[in-house]
Amino acid sequence: MKNVGRSEKCFIICAYILLALLAIVTIVPLISVVISSFVSSAEIARRGQFILWPEEWDVSSYAMLFRTDRLYSGYANTLFVTIVGTALSMMLTILTAYPLSKKQLRGRSALLGMVFFTMIFNAGMVPNYILVKELKLLNTRWALVLPYLCNTWNMLLMRNFFYAIPDALEEAAYLDGANQFQILLKIILPVSLPSIATIAMFYGVSFWNAWFPGVMYITDTRLVPIQNIMRSIIISATGQLEDMGLMIDDVRQQPNAHTLKCAAVVVSTLPILCVYPFIQKYFVKGVMVGSVKG
Repeated sequence: MKNVGRSEKCFIICAYILLALLAIVTIVPLISVVISSFVSSAEIARRGQFILWPEEWDVSSYAMLFRTDRLYSGYANTLFVTIVGTALSMMLTILTAYPLSKKQLRGRSALLGMVFFTMIFNAGMVPNYILVKELKLLNTRWALVLPYLCNTWNMLLMRNFFYAIPDALEEAAYLDGANQFQILLKIILPVSLPSIATIAMFYGVSFWNAWFPGVMYITDTRLVPIQNIMRSIIISATGQLEDMGLMIDDVRQQPNAHTLKCAAVVVSTLPILCVYPFIQKYFVKGVMVGSVKG
């Protein structure tokens, strides 16, 4: 700060103030939701819904949620969709992006044009439903995975990262007798970990938070994802709690509807939030995918 000009100092100070305000605006609602999930009905009625620290911690909302078997089946379905969907999506994305990053690929411009076309135009809801129905995927977990395997934007990000890798690495591998698959597995992928971690995070969050596919393609309650179960709980909480099959004998122990909704949000988002710290070191590098060619 000693060697910068006055105007630049003002800019840096304003930037820090703005970032601090944005952090507060982001963190405070999250903290409020988590804290509100531990507040009793009596305290909600007395102090209102916005509480940053409860007078007495209450876990009746979580007791209600974890009492139902639908919660565990929903977790199992969502874990399957997230893990399998992310793995298959990454495999398909990498195998599509790598060839499109090669200058010597014939018809590369036409292929990229067709890929980009799908970002602007799509068939729509009804044709997608008919396709899934004709493929006999209705009421299967694969209906939540296969139609969403390759995201065009993620594939283009991965392609740009591959394109920025120096050709000298591949040329050296060719001289050592490596083929295309060996180069991809042993040379390209190891130096692409930031990109792979970032794109995998995008896919994982997308599959975990997916709600609409469960509404469109699933009617069997045993196959409903966790997000759809949380939605039904939140909707029921605005009416009568007994509609959820979670009625507690002592009416005074029943959580407030707002508390139950906050607990549902925490239960449905906490697992995916716990994944982020493990890939944080790659995330900052990965978001700069394709921005600079070194």
